[in-house]
Amino acid sequence: MTRNREPRPPHARSADVPALVVTADDDLLAELLPLAAAADVAPAIARDPLSALATWSRAPVVLVGADVAATMARLAPETRPRTYVVCTARPPDQLYRTALDLGAESVVHLSSSSEWLVELLADLTEHRSDRARVIGVIGGTGGAGATTFACALGQWAARSGDAAVVDCDPQGPGLDRMLGLERCEGFRWDALCQTTGRLSARSLREALPRRGSLGVLSWYVDGRPQSLQAFAVREALSAARRGHRVVVVDLPRSPDALVDEVAARCDELLVVTVGSVVGVAGAARMRARFAEHADPAVVLRGDAFSADDVARAVGLPVRVQMRDQRGLGEAVDLGFGPLRSTRGPLARAAARVLESRAVQEAA
Repeated sequence: MTRNREPRPPHARSADVPALVVTADDDLLAELLPLAAAADVAPAIARDPLSALATWSRAPVVLVGADVAATMARLAPETRPRTYVVCTARPPDQLYRTALDLGAESVVHLSSSSEWLVELLADLTEHRSDRARVIGVIGGTGGAGATTFACALGQWAARSGDAAVVDCDPQGPGLDRMLGLERCEGFRWDALCQTTGRLSARSLREALPRRGSLGVLSWYVDGRPQSLQAFAVREALSAARRGHRVVVVDLPRSPDALVDEVAARCDELLVVTVGSVVGVAGAARMRARFAEHADPAVVLRGDAFSADDVARAVGLPVRVQMRDQRGLGEAVDLGFGPLRSTRGPLARAAARVLESRAVQEAA
């Protein structure tokens, strides 16, 4: 599931250097670079210890090969966190003394520590400032239109960059069918739940069924009961966040610890509800369920109640209020997805949701 990338030169700017590798050992690089690719990190490589000094203090992680560790230590670079000496063979006692002289945190034997190293490198991309915005969408009541709105958000976001919609409801209609992608080849949850290990962001992005810049992670329909696997969900969301500008997650209403965890991983949570007594009551229950979420809000369908009245009743801000869209069923049946037009109520509502955060960040 991973692909090697071309390493970046060691003189790149710090923002472009997720990790610095210092080694002249081709065998070590042959083992190390696939691990970096699995974490979606393209490291800078310095074959000469002297050239490594230019980015030594700026790279968030430095991996020094056993072949040059002693030379590097003699250059006496400043002591810095997240410096490790790496080797392919069992490290001799002398290598630990060299690592101490270098100020390294530890010696890493690749054959026994590969998973740990992938996690270390992947953490660098998890917290980048350009990571994807993840929006969770959940219905306040059944039939509120949460799945439709999730697809509309994904379609609108894909107009300006890579976007993904993630179907976390195995009993739902299927986001690939909502978007007209059910016949497209690509990975579904069924396959991802059979995989283990770290997912590459690029590999996931390229493996998903997609149309243009929009990819969808959904389910095969074969009559068997489906369920989410925690490890697969965590890896898929992590890879999707690293590989897209916007990720929209369609959440089921059923109470479930994994669903609550996924919602907590979303940057914002939208409760879609209809403007009725039942709808407002359902949204209020959802608000109580996700009371600890950092950024919940309501998407209100219909104009029977005002946004201010609903906000007071639910205890959440109304992010957007919209009318029902004509011809929605026909657009979905024809394979266009909810946003057949860019001028309808759904398009305007999706644009407002996505633009609201951009305005906040600019401010």
